[in-house]
Amino acid sequence: MEIKVNFLDKLRLEAKFDDFTVISDQPIRYKGDGSAPGPFDYFLASSALCAAYFVKLYCNTRGIPTENIRLSQNNIVDPENRYRQIFKIQVELPEDISAKDRQGILRSIERCTVKKVVQTGPGFVIEEVANLDADAQALLALNPDSEASTCIVGKDLPLEKTIANMSGVLANLGIKIEIASWRNLVPNVWSLHIRDAHSSMCFTNGKGASKESALASALGEYIERLNCNHFYNDQFWGEDIANAPFVHYPNERWFKPGPEDALPVEILDEYCLGVYNPDGELRGSHLYDTNSGNVQRGICALPYQRQSDGAVVYFPTNLIDNLYLSNGMSAGNTQAEAQVQCLSEIFERAVKREILEGELALPDVPPGVLAKYPGILAGIEELETQGFPVLVKDASLGGEFPVMCVTLMNPRTGGVFASFGAHPNMEVALERSLTELLQGRSFEGLNDLPRPTFESHAVTEPNNFVEHFIDSSGVVSWRFFSAKADFDFVEWDFSGQGQGAKSSNAEEAETLFGILEGLGKEVYVAVYDQLGATACRILVPGYSEVYPVEDLVWDNTNKALSFRADILNLHRLDDDGLEALLERLEDSELDDYTDIITLIGIEFDENTAWGQLTILELKLLIHLALRQFEPAHELVKAYLQYNENTVERGLFYQALDVVLEVLLDDDLELDDYLGNFRRMFGNSRMEAVIGSVDGSVRFFGLTPTSMKLEGLDRHQRLIDSYRKLHSARARAAASSR
Repeated sequence: MEIKVNFLDKLRLEAKFDDFTVISDQPIRYKGDGSAPGPFDYFLASSALCAAYFVKLYCNTRGIPTENIRLSQNNIVDPENRYRQIFKIQVELPEDISAKDRQGILRSIERCTVKKVVQTGPGFVIEEVANLDADAQALLALNPDSEASTCIVGKDLPLEKTIANMSGVLANLGIKIEIASWRNLVPNVWSLHIRDAHSSMCFTNGKGASKESALASALGEYIERLNCNHFYNDQFWGEDIANAPFVHYPNERWFKPGPEDALPVEILDEYCLGVYNPDGELRGSHLYDTNSGNVQRGICALPYQRQSDGAVVYFPTNLIDNLYLSNGMSAGNTQAEAQVQCLSEIFERAVKREILEGELALPDVPPGVLAKYPGILAGIEELETQGFPVLVKDASLGGEFPVMCVTLMNPRTGGVFASFGAHPNMEVALERSLTELLQGRSFEGLNDLPRPTFESHAVTEPNNFVEHFIDSSGVVSWRFFSAKADFDFVEWDFSGQGQGAKSSNAEEAETLFGILEGLGKEVYVAVYDQLGATACRILVPGYSEVYPVEDLVWDNTNKALSFRADILNLHRLDDDGLEALLERLEDSELDDYTDIITLIGIEFDENTAWGQLTILELKLLIHLALRQFEPAHELVKAYLQYNENTVERGLFYQALDVVLEVLLDDDLELDDYLGNFRRMFGNSRMEAVIGSVDGSVRFFGLTPTSMKLEGLDRHQRLIDSYRKLHSARARAAASSR
């Protein structure tokens, strides 16, 4: 985590990280003002808070109340060496907690991350740099031996070279990458979380059988998402980029809708139109670009090559972003390596969907076959030892597809997790299933798994597949667990001429393309190499979508264009403008609990009122500004009943509720109650409420902003990240002319 420090007045300091700001000072005896804790005080508090977090986590997973649990920490200083200290953590537990849980709570504190880092002893590197922002040396804790050469199936270069190349690409772009966490719960299963030190919204997870393979996986995923603009998918990129010579890529083209908002004839092809516009409802305005919001330019579209004949077909960026998420994108040492990964993921998700929605039962992998992969078997056996039954299934649907499945059951909660993996090599597919199962998860995290069901509608509804796609947390049918399989087990191999035969990524890509051709699917490929690494994106219309194609018409992200400018300019709107915005919100039939971050594609700090704002609360505040107290009061009631927000925000609306109650009752006078309202809610809060009612306070808690995005530091950091890519693409385009 990158922490940037600013020097304030006197001895005060300001540390900024993620969306947080911490102020430190020094005690008066050390010539400070004592206005904030000192740096060492924060350090002491961090270990106590970390210990308490693990106590809370232990209790929450077992339904143990924490109201009567107390924890304290004292640091005992060695009189002969003040840097040698003992941290004494004491916990007071209620009498009704069992002896087993008492020991469990104490053991949970042993897992405190701060404690473990201190005990291990962190290393410090102190250096001077010419420019903090320009210094993009990767912050990777893992530095593979440059002389080592670890080759694994699927990679066209050794892991060490892969890591070095990808790290270099990111450093050249000016992106600092830091490793936020590692996990290694069972043998031969590693995962990690990496992110941009400047913009933590840009992150990926990696997984593998070793530290090196997991890091290569995370870096590859990071580069694929940079190349495909995935980190910035639904966000507004600002007016400067919206009006730049290009918005997404130098080879993009813009097309105007035809008469009566018809689709431009230059986009898509007949095959795609049959998939995306089967009923003729799709209009040109549905495909305006969400990121730029520049409808005057028309529809932004990107060139893809049709695999069947090499023809170029233009796909609207809006369509890609709305339907595919990250499915079918990959980076690799070579184009063929990236294509194999892309196609494998497409098969993994499509087959997974067919199995889950069809409530199919899969055949078990025989013990003799599983024994051929001792590294994988060791991880599975450790999960079993930890009390999690594991089912290893052949998901190839009778040898048609290169897919495997590992399913974990949690007898403590009744939850299950079906993890799928795909690759032309069965061992790699099986390894990916297992590593995906534990990617970024702790054993406690396995207590949150959903329970299976016999209710078919819960399994087949579209959002369940989206949940499975995002983090495999969707619901699984009990029929999936039938001992009577719908297919026979096949010890398949798509990687060569037979079991154990070797083939190149180019040959494997050809094989996978052939499967799609056999299914009658058209395939469209885009290759991106302007950033210094090879990445590709593959679309298979009617097969690789994550969201239903109906979303292009009924739930398109470019609905943001109807609201973005007015919401960002909220404080500048007159009454007519507010009435018009309110009317559009009502007519849109959007869910009142949709957050404004999602609606308009702006990354507000989630710790602010903007970051917690929903459509319901926005409507409420507009009614207040228009002095429309009855509808405002109705929305306050709904807010207090259903909305989850900060305690402070909740108390403001409690106070507003009673004030409106009095104002709307002809028999009550506010002056008769104001004294006790102030005693209950405090003077400052009541001043905000009274001001919101009399019009002197507008949109309480929402700081003014505009389409220039001033004051939106979190969003600006995201755009800073995108500008690095935009500049690199512009340089690459200029040098290729």
